[in-house]
Amino acid sequence: MDTEAKKQLWDTYKASLRHLPESIKDICFVVLDTETTGFNYEKDRILSIGALKLKNGIIRVQDSFEVFLEQDTFDASTVKIHGIIKKGKITRISEAAAVFKLIEYLQGSVIVAHHTHFDVSMLNAALFRQGFPELLNSTLDTAHLYKKTLSSTAINKKNYTLDYLAESYGISKVDRHTALGDAYITAIAFLAMLNKLKPKTLKDLQKRKGLFGLGL
Repeated sequence: MDTEAKKQLWDTYKASLRHLPESIKDICFVVLDTETTGFNYEKDRILSIGALKLKNGIIRVQDSFEVFLEQDTFDASTVKIHGIIKKGKITRISEAAAVFKLIEYLQGSVIVAHHTHFDVSMLNAALFRQGFPELLNSTLDTAHLYKKTLSSTAINKKNYTLDYLAESYGISKVDRHTALGDAYITAIAFLAMLNKLKPKTLKDLQKRKGLFGLGL
């Protein structure tokens, strides 16, 4: 992609985030997950990205996003987790093409993920390698939001895993450790949290614990 095409793509993406709706029911959430070769933002690479759009309590499965990236970096020790092998039959695209598609998909949305900092940091590293700035979307972390649904006496973990949330909400884990499968689990859990917290605006979800107005 040449410099002008990158600029046009980024300008369109940036403009789409300037005036997001205030009401929760009108916001487009993109629930995403990444599978990676490891946890080092500089050395490791994204193997796949999966995402779903959610609006007004409905997961738009027909508008899902899933890409597998060409692997220049390979760590055999992580294959047993995500199952993605270097020379498998999965159709893969370049990191540059994946970044382009993702920026388009994220237009006008709020990002939701489980342990969002990791996924967004990995995505930002990929964007940087392809000559783009960092993502500008507002973000929400279901690990943090889950704590908002609990009373102060019920919180017994510093870190609630996605497996824990799936078991807590009775969500099937049949596609666990695939990017799109984990995005779906996260989306279902997020809907359950919205149903319990009943926020009216994005700011309600972003308020610190104890200021939410639910006695938490």
